[in-house]
This record gives sequence, structure tokens and C-alpha cells, in this order.
Amino acid sequence: MKGIKYMCGIAGYVGDRESADVLVDALSKLEYRGYDSAGIAVFDHGNIKVKKCKGRLANLVEKMDEEGKPQGHVGIGHTRWATHGEPSDINSHPHGNKRVTIVHNGIIENYKKLKDFLIGEGYSFASETDTEVAAKLLDYYYDGDPMKTIAKVLSEIKGSYALGIMFRDFPDEIFAVRKDSPLIVGVGEHENFIASDVPAIIHYTRDYYLLDQNEIAVIKKDSVKIYDVHGNEIHKELNTADWDVDAAEKGGYAHFMLKEIHEQPDSVKRTIMPRIMDDMPDFSAEGFNPDKLKNYKNIYIVACGTAMHAGMVGKYIIEKMARVSVTVDIASEFRYRDPLISEDDLMIVISQSGETADTKAALELAKQAGADTMAIVNVKGSSIAREADMVVYTHAGPEISVASTKAYMVQISIMYLIAFELAYANGKMDEAECSRYTKMLEEIPEVIEEAIALESKCQFAASKLINADSLLYIGRGLDYALSMEGSLKLKEISYIHSESYAAGELKHGTISLITEQMPVIAIATQKNLEEKTISNIKEVKSRGAFVVLIAEPELDIEDGVADIVIKLPQADQLLMPMVAAVPLQLIAYYTAVLKGNDVDKPRNLAKSVTVE
Repeated sequence: MKGIKYMCGIAGYVGDRESADVLVDALSKLEYRGYDSAGIAVFDHGNIKVKKCKGRLANLVEKMDEEGKPQGHVGIGHTRWATHGEPSDINSHPHGNKRVTIVHNGIIENYKKLKDFLIGEGYSFASETDTEVAAKLLDYYYDGDPMKTIAKVLSEIKGSYALGIMFRDFPDEIFAVRKDSPLIVGVGEHENFIASDVPAIIHYTRDYYLLDQNEIAVIKKDSVKIYDVHGNEIHKELNTADWDVDAAEKGGYAHFMLKEIHEQPDSVKRTIMPRIMDDMPDFSAEGFNPDKLKNYKNIYIVACGTAMHAGMVGKYIIEKMARVSVTVDIASEFRYRDPLISEDDLMIVISQSGETADTKAALELAKQAGADTMAIVNVKGSSIAREADMVVYTHAGPEISVASTKAYMVQISIMYLIAFELAYANGKMDEAECSRYTKMLEEIPEVIEEAIALESKCQFAASKLINADSLLYIGRGLDYALSMEGSLKLKEISYIHSESYAAGELKHGTISLITEQMPVIAIATQKNLEEKTISNIKEVKSRGAFVVLIAEPELDIEDGVADIVIKLPQADQLLMPMVAAVPLQLIAYYTAVLKGNDVDKPRNLAKSVTVE
């Protein structure tokens, strides 16, 4: 199940069991997909009864223990990773009214336009979610025919979605449809299911259908029928899962890290598309525009670890394209060095969790100085998100592996969009050029997919590293910024010491570390720097280094320059960090695997650092 997209977990049940029990059990297997709220809806004596609340699934169970759980044999459930609307009881799924209730995984990109239309038609909204818009739109068009209603709504909504739907008039069945978000239909004996992935249902059945784009499933106790949007029935092959529960939760991958590497194209697409309008950057929903950005005197980017490395890429591209001075700081250093930041400046803080203690403290310091603050975070409603003046959410979904991959990639993608917006605002590029770069960014998920296909070459390179005591990563410009992340990724999961250096600095001391067969991973993707980088590679090679070269596809490489060459797929050199990051991640992953390490939970590390 490669290339899987996820952000929330969906489950549904029709059968003879108590659906509330089945739904809670199914959602417990999907909670890694989202854990800021949970809820279920059940047909209870002819009405749709909803129970939902903020927090983990255990909170919902506790609530139902106190208040009573819905009784019935048909229902849908949801565990949420917030994208629109902070985590709260009201924003939790399911959403709807007495006639139609839904759960949703994905993003409705045109929800604002649809919401304005529905308000004009007399609808009111209780939540801040895009999902409630889809629920109300279903209610608006509902005329007693669920299939026609669903087809009509699908023709109007844009974005990614997997929907589980209940109509009050059809108490013995549930409906499901998907586009760009995963959804399967489980087939049992006198019971059937819907779920975001196999783990939710494997306790009950191993047989399932994979729904394709815009296929509508009608699920009853003793039947499953699947239709296209025109109402034509589709006959599909029934799949049988042949893995155990642990493997199923990883979608068939050996580790969450590998799964998350493969999810990067989808994560980038989900992150950038809501911020692009007519092939131009558009951050109006986040509260800033070109006029606002161009008025800042200085920009500070502050973060920790991998997020700081994303900030380094941001510095290079913002300074190169927008000609604005950018200072990148490690958060723990920034807060203690009495920085020169003022009300004329912008601080951008980057954090996957939105709870990183040092980054949060740096944000507070900037606010005290009167500077504007912008947070780039992955967790809706996190502390940093709540405190920043402007928030840009990266839609990577939950990242389970401690070693960050897709969170890093989406952070970089936002930095590119900000750079394009700022360059346009400052008159450093015209609308046509800005549009051209934005289009190239829109196409980068496909290039990342091509880079993932280099997996076997990266595995071979990793096999040459496992006995090393120490490594060097080298590069120039953007390649140096990228080498910092490559080095961190390797050391944190393989436990091999590694350092990154600007290639031009080797002769100023570091080259003395080179010994016979010592691995050096070199990156050469910037055409104007390639000649100098190759010269530096020759310097280490002549001193006995074993060189792995990651290069742009057109680089002419002489024999003997490198022991292993990994040529990247074609992309503009400005966007190469998003392509070259993939083999660096894969090399680190396979080195750790070959050493027998616990890849997803490396020693001494936590996913987010919430203390100093």
C-alpha cells in the first residue's frame, strides 16, 4: 500500500455487533493517524446519536462510560488530526445534523467559498472545520436519494477526501467515497466495514476492497455495492491481507520511517496546494500578503534540529530570490545571546510539534521585543501556533518515527512559497517568473516520487557505511545546508558519528580527518558550484576516502572521482534540496536497518523536546 495518504482515521460498521464497541476498537488501531479528538455516530432507535470529544480515544471511552454509549448496529467513527479548526469538542468529528452525518479525512480546498454560499442559503455553522461544510452541503442537496446527492456534492468540492456518510432515512446502511485519501471496505460474514486502513478491521476480517477515485460504496450488513459517480455498478477484485497487525499499521512497510519517506510526495502536495491560487503563492488565509512581507527590515528563522536545517534552506532561497537578509539561529542559542531583534523585524519559528521548549521561548522573546512572529508548525492548536501572530500549518499528518522526514520536507516547501511571495513583493521577480517557479514547486511531488525510486541504490550505498566509525558530509551553498540534515539523519538512527562541512572548508583543517576508506558523502546539485565541489571531492578521494556522490542528472563525472554515484531526477537546481533530501534519508534508514537498530525509536531521543 505504498504512496498512502493519511491525516485522520475513519471507521464504519454495519452488522449484528454493538457498533460503538467495534468503532472504538477499530479507531484504537488508527489512532496513530490522529489523536487530538475522537468521535462516533450510531443509529440509535431511528436517530443518529453522536458522541465526541477533544483528546485521545481514551477520553471518548471515559465520556461514554459516564454518559452512556449509543446503542445500535450501524455507525461511523473518527480519530482526528486537526487541519481546519483547533482541537476541541465542537471541531471533533462526526459533523452534520439530524438528516446527514459524516466523518472526513482530508482537506476541502474550496470550503470557504462553499461556506459563504451555504450561509447565504440560511445555514449556520457550529465549528471551524471544512468537514462541517461538506456535511451541510450534503444536507442542502439531499432529496431522498443518497447516491445522487453524493454525486452532486462531489462535483462541487475540491481537494482530498475520504468520507463516511450516514443518512437518517437509511438506518441500515452507510455510504463511503474517496478522492486522494485512503479508504477501504472490509467484507465479513453478516457484517461489513469501512476504514482508512487495514489495521482497523484485521481483527474482524482480512478481506477488503480498495476504493478508487470517486467510487461510492453502499455498505449493508449482507452486501457491499460499489458505483461510479454516474450510478453504474462496479465489480472489483476482493483483496486479502496477508500480514499481521503490527505490519498492517505500517501499511506493509517495515518501519514507520520508511512509510513516512514514501508519504512525502502526498504531504508536500497537501501542504502547498491550499497556498497556491492561479499558480501564485497565496497566504491570505494565514493573514499575510506581499505588502505585509516586504515591510520587514530583517527576518530571523529560529528552530531546533531538523527544523533548523529546513530554516537554513529557507535562508539560502529567501536571500537569493528576495534579496532580504535572513539570520538562522538555533533556538537555544538565540534566546541567550541577547539578539538584536526589533518591532521592524519578522521572526519565523519552525517546529513539527509546536511544543518545542526552546523554540517557544524564542518566540516569546521576539514578541516581547515587538517583532511580528510567524509559526510554521504541523500540530493544530499547539502552544507555538496559539502564541504566534501568523500561523502556517504544514499538512504532513502525524509523524511517528522520531527521525523526521516528511515534516522536514513540508517545512522546506513552505519556505519556498514564502521566498517566492517575498521576491514578488520586493520586485525581484515579476508575476510571470513567480508563477513559473510556483508551477515548478507544484510539480515537485512527482519528482520526489522519482527520487524515492532510487531506493535500491541507496540501500547499496548504505551497505558500504555500516562498518565506519565516522563519516563526513560535504557540499556548497544549498548542498551544504542539505548536508547538515543528511548528517543528522544518519547519526541519530545509525549511531555512527558524522559531521557536515562546507566543502570549501575542508582544507582549513577538517581534511586531516580523512583516513583510508573513510566514507564521505558529497552532494553536488548546484551548477554554478559543481566545479569547485568536484575539486573538493578529488581532494578527499586522493587521501583515501570512499566517496558516495549524490548529483544532479547532467553533471559530467570523471572516472575515479566517486566510488558510488547516485544521479537525481531532473528538477530546477533551486528546488534540488527537496529532491536530494530523499536519498540522504534512505541512506540513513538502510544504514540503521543493516546495523539492526530500532529505526523508529532511536536511543536517548524523543519525538518532541518539550523541556530545555
